[in-house]
Amino acid sequence: MSAEGGTKAVVAALFANLGIAVTKFVAYGLTMSSSMLAEAIHSVADSGNQVLLLVGGKRASREATPQHPFGYGRQRYIYAFIVSIVLFTVGGLFALYESYHKLQHPEPITAWKWVPVTVLVVAIVLEGLSFRTAIKESRGPKGKASWAEFVRRARVPELPVILLEDFAALVGLVLALFGVGMTLITGDGIWDAIGTGMIGLLLVAVAVILAVEMNSLLIGESATEENEARIVTAITGGGEVDRIIHMKTLHLGPEELLVAAKVGIRHDSTAAEIAQGINAIEVRIREAVPIARVIYIEPDIYSTER
Repeated sequence: MSAEGGTKAVVAALFANLGIAVTKFVAYGLTMSSSMLAEAIHSVADSGNQVLLLVGGKRASREATPQHPFGYGRQRYIYAFIVSIVLFTVGGLFALYESYHKLQHPEPITAWKWVPVTVLVVAIVLEGLSFRTAIKESRGPKGKASWAEFVRRARVPELPVILLEDFAALVGLVLALFGVGMTLITGDGIWDAIGTGMIGLLLVAVAVILAVEMNSLLIGESATEENEARIVTAITGGGEVDRIIHMKTLHLGPEELLVAAKVGIRHDSTAAEIAQGINAIEVRIREAVPIARVIYIEPDIYSTER
């Protein structure tokens, strides 16, 4: 369900950004506004990012091979990390360069003055619809967590990426509208350059946040606190084991979890009883946490000297 919701949000954002990019480039061609150019490049970068997320999802769905026995699930993290690099370089750094250039040579908007304002207002509406789709698809996975907690704790990369991109796009459009509006009101092109610079700083900040979060997922994150609690209950809830000696979990992909646990058993248990107990534990874990695809349970006799 998370993958479907993430794909829907990505596709909605892709179509919105493609249309918006074309209109922004037209507006830039007519007005030569640096804010419009920065926003146009921003939309192109976002469109490319959404394509990357779709490609990552497709490649991650491949079956496991002898060379990659745990599958390709983490490719979704890799492509999401590439997204942060694209947003930083193509979006943020380009906008900062364009702002620096326009600060040296500010130019007022003298023709087609109504075009950039109209384009930006329409773009805000379209981005708002895309952002609404991302919010709607994220409500289920988010649960009771705050939006900031959801971005930090989510193991599915597409929804946090689209949420942050759409949020940055909306704020960037407001900043562009500010820069263009002040330029039209004052006749001073420096406001256009200032708006472009603020867009660049915004995109760099969002790109850094994404890079940090995706880096953590690439290294390997454990199950969420809620899922770990369910796994512990599943292991200890049937009476087959005395205790969990230690347990480790690892996301092999957004929807594939590895569970490894050493459990304490009674010293007089037979091999058949141990095997039956482990099988029962595995069944309960998969019922409690369906994404627990790879489970290793090691029986041992607990000793306080360990």
